[in-house]
Amino acid sequence: MTDPHRQAERIRLLIAEDQTLIREGLATLLAQQNDDFEIVGAAADGEQAIEFARRYRPDVILMDLQMPRVDGVTATQRILREFPATSIVVLTTFETNDLIFEAVSAGARAYLLKDARIEDIAATIRTVAKGQSALSPGVAARILEEFRRLRPRHAPVSASVRDDLTARENEILKLIIEGKSNGEIGEQLHLAEGTIKNYVSTILEKCGARNRTELAIKTIT
Repeated sequence: MTDPHRQAERIRLLIAEDQTLIREGLATLLAQQNDDFEIVGAAADGEQAIEFARRYRPDVILMDLQMPRVDGVTATQRILREFPATSIVVLTTFETNDLIFEAVSAGARAYLLKDARIEDIAATIRTVAKGQSALSPGVAARILEEFRRLRPRHAPVSASVRDDLTARENEILKLIIEGKSNGEIGEQLHLAEGTIKNYVSTILEKCGARNRTELAIKTIT
């Protein structure tokens, strides 16, 4: 018998993917992941993803980018305007800087390639379902580089978000902007990874940022 408490904690997941084989395969494999996903729908294009988001109110949407009728970036924007608490994970075959930038700017909390292991996809879904970002340091660094490229050369680097930080916190912030992980920052500063994690949480709170990428963007825009 299914534990009713466990049932209540299941993540309601919508899959938006135009290729039938991939869409059905993802639904089957994710439904088998520790029984913590409830697949509420599988959309064949962006327009249907928007319709299903309204109908089923999923916690997380696994979103392809290249789809007919409405593309994944546009669908993400429209869904999050209506349901800002929904978390969107991009799953795509494309890894160009402009697509990553567009998807995250639209509000996606994670960006994965379709060759990712199903266990990694499942772990990412669980992370964003908690309201956290799951962008890898490499992806975050590429997004920040795109912001730097688009920012006018004369635009000053924002210092206001640094005003309330200690010298050590500013040092860690600089490394976050460079796209380094907690482990890499800890190794460079000779501090435990757990200590860095605590520092990052404090920095996020002081700067009013929801995640590392938003924090870094605040310092260069």
